[in-house]
Amino acid sequence: MNRTEPYEVVFPDDYDAYSEYEHKCKGYLPDVTVRLADGTQYTMFFIDIIRLQQELENNIRLGMNFVAEGNMVVLPEISTEQIKSAVATLVQQDFFSELGPKRG
Repeated sequence: MNRTEPYEVVFPDDYDAYSEYEHKCKGYLPDVTVRLADGTQYTMFFIDIIRLQQELENNIRLGMNFVAEGNMVVLPEISTEQIKSAVATLVQQDFFSELGPKRG
């Protein structure tokens, strides 16, 4: 189902141009909040495929054969544009109705 509803993407407080560059290099950005029009909020974790592979390989070395992160979205690269584009598509596809809202 395709839906259109108002939403807001809220980046961490210290997220600026330099932070964006750092997270692009690191390959991940946690604690991005998606706030829907009804007030529900979802904390998202964005990661690029290279970093995800590195995390899996590291976990395997530690004896865990998986990577688990709440509300993870895998992107080609970590950038403001990629994150906003992904969220727009997720809202349109009604993805957030399948998640539990942020508590507290």
